[in-house]
Amino acid sequence: MSELGKANGQARSEEKADASESPQTRSRLRGLLRLVGVCVVIILPVNAFVARPFAVPSSSMENTLRPGDRLIVNKLAYAFDGHPQRGDVVVFDGRGYFVRGAAKRTDVLEGLRSLGRDLGLTSAGGTIYFMRVIGVGGDRVTSTGPGGRITVNGVPIDESSYLAEGDEPSNVAFDVVVPDGKLWVMGDHRSASHDSRDHLGDPGGGFVPERRVIGRAEWVAYPFGHWTSLDRPAAFAAIAGTDGHGDQR
Repeated sequence: MSELGKANGQARSEEKADASESPQTRSRLRGLLRLVGVCVVIILPVNAFVARPFAVPSSSMENTLRPGDRLIVNKLAYAFDGHPQRGDVVVFDGRGYFVRGAAKRTDVLEGLRSLGRDLGLTSAGGTIYFMRVIGVGGDRVTSTGPGGRITVNGVPIDESSYLAEGDEPSNVAFDVVVPDGKLWVMGDHRSASHDSRDHLGDPGGGFVPERRVIGRAEWVAYPFGHWTSLDRPAAFAAIAGTDGHGDQR
């Protein structure tokens, strides 16, 4: 290459470098960083106290929730409604109940993961569960195993509107009374769900304390083809007025 060509190439490189470091470029970068900062400042308090996006990590709630679905979870739902209700899809922290010996990590990597979860960019961690409330405090929940329905306070529940196709209501028999302040929860994809049934022999008996509930799942926000509201199934209306002993609430 001639000296003239080299000189022209060097001049073009210097022009590009000057353009990349121009005041306009630096101004745009500063503006972008400010925008990101404002979004984080706004989103994080909303996530902490009002509503939070969650990414579904597993198939345990199919077909209601699918792996990768982004949910909007109302963290104030029970501040006004009082308590989780039968049929609600709730998000809860299973540490010490569904996950034994799991301590909360505080390292930098976990902090970044937590930020990603708060922004709805990554899936919920291994101690966060998405399940449907079947029984609340005082309820007697039973199953005779394959071929039978789940009953709550003696009332058989028609779960056909949300159970995964081909799934039994339960492939194991059980008979439990839910303690006050706790919940009996099950996944909609019963054959793929490690729910209250799998923890019957654990110290907590498979029950989830209400205080561990993060919020109620209200909407599937993404993907757009699966956008839907997560309403309480009508099947639970028949037992809404009774407690675990058949008495009126």
